[in-house]
Amino acid sequence: MEEPKSNSSSPKSQKHPSSQSSQAVPVKSSHLQPFRLHTESRGQLKERAFVKRLQEINADEAKHRIRMAQGLPLTTDKPEMLHKPPVKEQTKPMEIKLRTQQRAARRAGFNDLVAIKISWLEYQRQQIEKLQKMMEEEEIKMLRKEMVPRAQLMPLFDRPFFPQRSTRPLTVPKEPNFKGLSSKSWRCTPSSGAHYKFQQPLNQTMKPIK
Repeated sequence: MEEPKSNSSSPKSQKHPSSQSSQAVPVKSSHLQPFRLHTESRGQLKERAFVKRLQEINADEAKHRIRMAQGLPLTTDKPEMLHKPPVKEQTKPMEIKLRTQQRAARRAGFNDLVAIKISWLEYQRQQIEKLQKMMEEEEIKMLRKEMVPRAQLMPLFDRPFFPQRSTRPLTVPKEPNFKGLSSKSWRCTPSSGAHYKFQQPLNQTMKPIK
C-alpha cells in the first residue's frame, strides 16, 4: 500500500524567515563625495591676493615708464642765482702722540739691548772655546812629549838600602770603661741640612777612660 504524501515539508526544506527578509530589501549603492579642506580655500584666497598684487605692480611700472614733461621756470629773463654757503675754515691737524708709537720706541731700545747682550755672550763663548782649544793643544803637546821613550838613570848599587828597626815603644792596649755611659746622657739635635748632631748636656761630664 502506498503511503499518503504529507503536505508538510521537512525542516531542512523550510527557509529561515530572516534570509527571506534580507533578500527582499534592496541594497543602496554608495556615492563618492569630494573632500572639502580648509587649506584649499585658504590657497585660493592667497592666490587671488597674489594675482591682485602682481596687477598693481605692473600698473605702477607702466605709469613710471610714461615720461612727463618738466615745466618751465617762472622767469627766463634773469637766471636764478643760488646763495653760496659760507666757506668753512680748513681744519688743522693736531699732533697726536699715540701710545703705540711710544711702546714701539721702547721696544726698539729693548731689542737693541737684547741684540748687544746676545752678541756679547757669543763673543765670550768664542773666547772660551778658543782658550779651551789652546789648552787642549798644549795638553796634547805635553802628552806627546811624555810619550817619547827616554833613557832611565842607572840605580846606585854602591849604596844599597837596608831597612832599620824603629826605636819607638810599642803601644799598650787599654780596656775602655763603658759602664758610666748611658743613652740618656746624649741628646740628638737637628743641625743645618738633613744631618743630626749628638750633644751632651752641660751638667753631665764624661768620666775619663782608665
